[in-house]
Amino acid sequence: MKNILKKLKQHPKYDSIVNWAKLISITGSAQIIVQAVGFASGILVIRLLPVQEYAFYTLANTMLGTMSVLADGGITTGVMAQGGKVWQDKEKMGAVLATGLDLRKKFAIVSLLVSVPILIYLLLHNGASWLTSLLIALALIPAFYAALSDSLLEIVPKLHQTILPLQKNQVGVGLGRLLLTGLTMFIFPWAFIGILAAGIPRTLGNINLRKIGYKLADKNQKPDKEIRNEILNLVKKIMPTSIYYCVSGQITIWLISVFGNTTSLAQLGALGRLSTLLSIFGAIVITLIIPRFAKLTMDKKILLNHFVQIIGLLTVLLSIIVFIVYLFSNSILWMIGDTYSGLHFELLLSIISSGIGLLGGIVFNLYSSRGWAMSPFLMISINLISIIILASILDLSNLKGALYFNIWLGCIVFLQLTLFSLYKIVKL
Repeated sequence: MKNILKKLKQHPKYDSIVNWAKLISITGSAQIIVQAVGFASGILVIRLLPVQEYAFYTLANTMLGTMSVLADGGITTGVMAQGGKVWQDKEKMGAVLATGLDLRKKFAIVSLLVSVPILIYLLLHNGASWLTSLLIALALIPAFYAALSDSLLEIVPKLHQTILPLQKNQVGVGLGRLLLTGLTMFIFPWAFIGILAAGIPRTLGNINLRKIGYKLADKNQKPDKEIRNEILNLVKKIMPTSIYYCVSGQITIWLISVFGNTTSLAQLGALGRLSTLLSIFGAIVITLIIPRFAKLTMDKKILLNHFVQIIGLLTVLLSIIVFIVYLFSNSILWMIGDTYSGLHFELLLSIISSGIGLLGGIVFNLYSSRGWAMSPFLMISINLISIIILASILDLSNLKGALYFNIWLGCIVFLQLTLFSLYKIVKL
């Protein structure tokens, strides 16, 4: 046994394997805690909010994701691409970060002007009063404020692979949300209270995230004109695709909010909350894999091997999860309450849909981290044609039809993104 261990330690890849095992165990265990706490918070909200209020809550959170994408427009990808070149230089990394944050503030104004009126209209359309709609819109501000810089500030420790402080901060935010949700939702079962309970801890976590990020980047740096131009060049290529990808990823929510009813909307939101457990794998990939993929040399063989390995492993893992959900659907649905207990087949469809969406998102992040961008015209044209065809075939006024729609559209998007990535790699 000692001889075997000695030979293993002498293996040229031993140190690398041990290092990866440590990183994955740290990131994985922290993400399990983060997602478990977030899941508990979500279950509390589902169980404590009336169906109509939970429908409003679902709409608001969906709009928050759209607002964040509009405020980003590809800036995070640009900062990752530029930061990947200068991450070891504290001053240059500070300039990249300062430029990204400055652009984010300007994009945020446009995002608010576009998103808030749409949110209020959809809330009113689904039976919310003017007062409720305004309170929900105002409640989104803390979370949106934090979202403006969260993803940018995380880039610095991710590039340096300083993972532990990042994970501690995420755990703290999750526990804060669970505590606030538990203290408030029992007394005030309203959608805007649930949104505030999530947004306030995130804002406090954002303050701590700045301390973490600026240990590795010079916070006194000013926005740089040359870096701004580089980021904006990438934003011009990525922004249409990013916006479309975000909208198409949430299209079932939008369709049911317009053509369906609040019950179907609440059911879709509840099933989507169960699917968030898949984000453990997404968080590990985004934290550990994407920054490393961004730093790889421009070698066709290396990039192709890494790309195929990442997508292949994720596909296997997600398939296992779908099978587990199929076996234990009764127990899983029990967690979200009797109101949603009959949605066995819909739960399976929701998990499949979320898994395909996660794969598409990972592929998008992988090639974007290299500074590549697909033609927005080509991608959006193909997907709009797909949407029209699918909408004419499927019944989008009910939950099953909307989920089938999302699965097929997700497959089309995933196939496009994968073929584009392989084309860019093989073309090197």
